[in-house]
Amino acid sequence: MSQTTRESIQPGGKSASPAGEATHGITGKGLKGGQLGLLAVVVLGISSVAPAYSLTSSLGPAVGTVGVQLPAIFILAFIPMILVAFAYRELNADSPDSGTTFTWTTKAFGPYVGWMGGWGLLAANIIVLSNLAGVAVDFFYLFLAQVFNKPELADLTSNTALNIATCLTFVALAVWVSYRGLHATKLVQYSLVGFQVLVLGVFIVMALAHAASGDAGPSLAFSWDWFNPARIESFEQFTAGMSLAVFVYWGWDVCLTVNEETKGGRGTAGKAGTTTAVAVLALYLAVIVATMMVAGTGADGIGLNNPDNQSNIFAALASPVMGPLAILMSLAVLSGTASSLQSTMASPARSLLAMGHYGALPPRFASVSKRFGSPGFATLTAGVISGGFYAVMKVVSENVLNDTILALGLMISFYYALTAFACTWYFRHSLFSSVRNFFMRLLFPMLGGLVLTVVFIQTAIDSWAPEFGSGSEIFGVGLVFVLGVGILALGIVFMLVMARLRPGYFRGDTIRKDTPALVVPE
Repeated sequence: MSQTTRESIQPGGKSASPAGEATHGITGKGLKGGQLGLLAVVVLGISSVAPAYSLTSSLGPAVGTVGVQLPAIFILAFIPMILVAFAYRELNADSPDSGTTFTWTTKAFGPYVGWMGGWGLLAANIIVLSNLAGVAVDFFYLFLAQVFNKPELADLTSNTALNIATCLTFVALAVWVSYRGLHATKLVQYSLVGFQVLVLGVFIVMALAHAASGDAGPSLAFSWDWFNPARIESFEQFTAGMSLAVFVYWGWDVCLTVNEETKGGRGTAGKAGTTTAVAVLALYLAVIVATMMVAGTGADGIGLNNPDNQSNIFAALASPVMGPLAILMSLAVLSGTASSLQSTMASPARSLLAMGHYGALPPRFASVSKRFGSPGFATLTAGVISGGFYAVMKVVSENVLNDTILALGLMISFYYALTAFACTWYFRHSLFSSVRNFFMRLLFPMLGGLVLTVVFIQTAIDSWAPEFGSGSEIFGVGLVFVLGVGILALGIVFMLVMARLRPGYFRGDTIRKDTPALVVPE
């Protein structure tokens, strides 16, 4: 969007004097507008969530935590996600901006809180990019082993140098596609996400058929009790399951980071966010029920509580359920991680762009490719940092990387809750002006923010113990806690440095609470 007008909207929808060319008007960042419709943004959101990867890595630990109440905990975990999605939708409708959490929390709470909100989003996205690339490497060599019927090829992933080189190749490809803009991204995502969902659909049908025929061995008969949250035995089980599911649902907010590049005005990205969340829930529940029915929750064979299966459920179930089509599941997880790697790149790149645009980071981050209309420098930076992070952690310790992924729950809960609270505070003057505003701007965001705050606090308490995660510790404190809280603390250090180097943003010269919102053409 090379040229924009400015609309005189204050927090809560109140009118102000026209902004004209005022210093504090939010301007477009040079992104190419009108590239994505509702369907394309939903596909982008589903890709970022990466259902095949999320499910194969989470179902085992989740069953170990809550047993047959797995559908119940996934529904419960969805509630704060959809409540936060409503908060995102309200903020986006008022102030569409690629900076999302950074921009909105700055307008609501001021520059320092806003900077930390942006840092939480950036840290979570860049770290998960490195993890996605690593998982893509594992499934790439597993796929080659299956194609050529040579199991030894799967062991190539344990070669550190080759692993890192392959990982950096995947990151480079993702950066290349992302740099070429959302049009190229859209074409890639339609094919990869479509294939991923199709294979999961085939798995669901074949799993249900095996369960119905009775030839699956440890299968379970369907029960509505699986959906009863009252059967979750303890608060510790509840919070553990919620903490896991926060990561499983996380990623739909990428829909909002492309809000300056969508068709149909400011409502498209908000609708896409909530639509993505609902679609992912439906897909998750279908896969969960089918998986439980065909495999059961036992600790033997293909049972979901078998320790040999828990780190990768689909690898264990694909052959028994899908037979000769099992290779499609490996390809689906590989394509899912690859597509998520590429789509997730959009979020930190556009957040870095916004932070550079408003002076919270050096102006180089605000540069946009003239040819592709994409945040070129920010995209390259996100790729270099995520690839470098993976390479360093792979050399230092595999456990460090795994513990860092566990620490993501802290960062995700932090910036999601902060955004939810920002919605209520930003719209505080209009909370009781209508029944709709009471629910959408006060009740829903506050409930979602409070639940995620509880998850954040409980996860921090649990992760203090070294046994939370790999068992690694520093001076008796669990490494997951050190990483999660440490990364947030590192953000404070960077913020104080930037406050000295780039004082304009921190004085409110570029964006503040009464900054008029950007107008996105209908």
